[in-house]
Amino acid sequence: MISPVSDTAERRRPLVVAIDGPAASGKSSTAKWVARELGFRHVDSGALYRAATAATLRVQPDSAVWTEEMVLAAAAAVSLVPSDTTFHARLAGQEAEEELRGGAVTSRVSLVAKMPRVRAWVNDRVRAAAAGHAVVVDGRDMGTAVFPQARVKIFLVADPWERARRRLLQRLERLPTEEEIAEETDALVQRDAKDESQTQRAADAVLVDTTFLTQEDQVARIVALAKTAMR
Repeated sequence: MISPVSDTAERRRPLVVAIDGPAASGKSSTAKWVARELGFRHVDSGALYRAATAATLRVQPDSAVWTEEMVLAAAAAVSLVPSDTTFHARLAGQEAEEELRGGAVTSRVSLVAKMPRVRAWVNDRVRAAAAGHAVVVDGRDMGTAVFPQARVKIFLVADPWERARRRLLQRLERLPTEEEIAEETDALVQRDAKDESQTQRAADAVLVDTTFLTQEDQVARIVALAKTAMR
């Protein structure tokens, strides 16, 4: 939603488009596309959570003994490196996208995201990355805790079955079976329950249900909202 603007100075600030939503709702892919359409930079907060998780796994594979202090210490190896269009999460200065998106990280990232001090660490780095730039940010808390004054806030949702189908299409690069979708749906529903307190819709966010939308359509809706806010 386009939040009220109190004065001209507020309008002159670089625009922040904040996109929130549950896991596998298409936040990152949509945010990247919206950023390209607008000529903004994309900031993916989820990549920071994943990077912190991967860094901790390198130090201690047994997540049952992880503490906030351990995760934050490991996260010192994480950096955000800017490019023309986005920021890339690095581990010890090296690209590690495959590691960040692997099953070991995916199954543990919710544990890390629940840690208040880790959340504060991620939010601080997202704000720093966005400082002075027009950005599209996605992840957890973007329209609530991180950018509560963002003029454009979006909350993406989709039916769990459809979210599971899309995730498997991307992961497997083939049509998934009904059984595979059912298993992935169960995993997403469990993830939603774990993430519920960390994935809240801002009161002034526009709800976009993408279950029956193409990605092109949902991107067009968000771009139109952003362009209206820039007038």
